[in-house]
Amino acid sequence: MNKLPVLVIAICFFVSCKHPKPIVQSSFIDSLITNYSQPKAITLNEEEIQFWKNRINPDNPGMENESRFAGQLANRFRLLGDIHDMKTSDSILLKVDSVFNHKEASVYLAMVGHCISQHRFKDAAAYFEKAKVLGIKPYELYTLSFDVDFELGNYLAAETALKKFESTNDYGYFFRKSKWEHYTGNLELAIAAMQKAVELAGSDAGLQQAALSNTADLYIHAGNLQQAADLYTQSIRLNSADFHSMMGLGWIALVHDKNDSLANSIFQFVRTKTKIADPVLKLEQAAEEKDDSSLQKKYANEFVNMVSDSLYGNMYNKYTIDLYTGILNDPAKAEAIAKKEIDSRPTPQTYAWYVWCLFCNNKQDTAYKIYEDQVSGRPLEGLELYYMGKFMHGLNKGYNAQEYFKAAEKNKYDLSPAKIKDLEKSLEE
Repeated sequence: MNKLPVLVIAICFFVSCKHPKPIVQSSFIDSLITNYSQPKAITLNEEEIQFWKNRINPDNPGMENESRFAGQLANRFRLLGDIHDMKTSDSILLKVDSVFNHKEASVYLAMVGHCISQHRFKDAAAYFEKAKVLGIKPYELYTLSFDVDFELGNYLAAETALKKFESTNDYGYFFRKSKWEHYTGNLELAIAAMQKAVELAGSDAGLQQAALSNTADLYIHAGNLQQAADLYTQSIRLNSADFHSMMGLGWIALVHDKNDSLANSIFQFVRTKTKIADPVLKLEQAAEEKDDSSLQKKYANEFVNMVSDSLYGNMYNKYTIDLYTGILNDPAKAEAIAKKEIDSRPTPQTYAWYVWCLFCNNKQDTAYKIYEDQVSGRPLEGLELYYMGKFMHGLNKGYNAQEYFKAAEKNKYDLSPAKIKDLEKSLEE
């Protein structure tokens, strides 16, 4: 007579394990979508754009009006994702540079940031050198030295620069320190540094939102999805146009809650509000979760068609490489893109992409040589660790494969749904 309750409890426990308590609340998402109106940040940005645009006199070119107009166009790109805004901003700044006979360091400093955001890292370095020749303040020198060297894979120089502007109360320092600690694999220190940046943001909602969403991203890496969701939500409350955080919630709904319907609703909503390609990629991954290969290919092709526009340059190479070595099955194209990426920034991560592409393109010997020279023993993130695990498995190096898979498991939520499933299966072997 006592066995039935025990059996019921066991079944309930099994069901609860298979269907974990959802983290992302449908009621919050429904309210967010239903009550969405243009946020204040976007309205203010549009007002600023028109204000500075109207002050420009084509017959008497100046510095301040044009630079402010260019800056607000760059802000609109960050808000709404239209790459044309960033390109227009670039062209305005370069025209100012020409008018003032290449003597204004501020133009070059702005171009450094623009180029980094567009993954034009060598161009960023070139503009930075021009700014240094004209003379810049020590803080600008060391912060941008870190930014440029870090992105180019000059890690010793980046670390040296970071130490040069070490501080106990500077937002920019802790934001960059977080990036550094993340790269070196000290995830707890990376989170702590970004949390400190949140504190130092003060009443600046933009700085708060950036630090909050970045802290949430780090919690995703760490596998603490509840904390990530809480911070994404907090960031959205500061700026309802924080589409990155919305998609972060969608990702948690997809990979943890297994609520692909809610995830799709979020990704489709974001797709209607921004011109960035990211929600299309997320829709491809949501189709992957449902094992719908036809829909997956549809979104994958749509994504690569969008980002293959020359205006995007190398901005989405990481993701097109993944698609061409996966659902789109064109490893030769992936290899060519990976080679371009190495030419742009030769880092352990980009070399790992190249190794994976070479392996997928049946060039095992070349892949292994590059792996030994440029990848082995160097810091990698979840996706690259997974790639190298599959690479080692393909070479019948079972122990090495398992070591990579174990390391990738710590960041498994960086992986797509199918890769998470494959990783878990590989760890059971």
